Amino acid sequence: MFDEAAAGYDRARRQLVPGLDGFYGAALQSVPFGRDAEIRVLDLGAGTGLLSSIVAERFPRAQVTLVDLSVEMLRVARRRLSDGNGRFEFRNMDYARKPLPRGYDLVVSALSIHHLTHGDKKELFERIHDALAEGGYFVNADQVQGETPEEETSYREWWLRRVREAGVSEGDLDAALSRMRADRNTTLRAQLGWLVEAGFGVVRCAYKDHRFAVYGGRKGRENADKGRESDG
Repeated sequence: MFDEAAAGYDRARRQLVPGLDGFYGAALQSVPFGRDAEIRVLDLGAGTGLLSSIVAERFPRAQVTLVDLSVEMLRVARRRLSDGNGRFEFRNMDYARKPLPRGYDLVVSALSIHHLTHGDKKELFERIHDALAEGGYFVNADQVQGETPEEETSYREWWLRRVREAGVSEGDLDAALSRMRADRNTTLRAQLGWLVEAGFGVVRCAYKDHRFAVYGGRKGRENADKGRESDG
């Protein structure tokens, strides 16, 4: 499904993700490292490499590993990042099933983890915690489910109104609705709780606009006083 969508994915994304710049911008602002930090970054469900390219531009000394199940998505990412001078590694793998490489300072993801079942999300958060070096951070920019059926209905109505106002074509909208059948959205509250259970400290939501949220946490020894914070 995502192999078929790869060619036109970036073109349609701006219309299909309301407030895209603010959404991705919040993810970037959640990364607490200095610009010149020599960090190792793991991008899960990297797709066409949009988030990786943004992170790499902000942190020019970063080394980035892009992981995705779709060969075609990674092919687009390779083209996008072709001038990377060896800074990028591409891995075609199912991150929900395969062991994650370890020793990363930062694990990021955008619009991918919501495809996993609730149980797989919870297990993934534990494996992300293991993949991070001490003091490393996880930042996820993703879709969430409404806390109540009424809120979930309002999210869907809001999204349909916004994408139509943005001028999305019926073909792109139909394709997006077809891909959304594979969504397994989970509430933000549940996911913040799973991050705490996985061992993350200072778990927080930095951005939320209806269905779209940016959240994550830090791996550290001081997690005895771990908790939840929210900016949105």
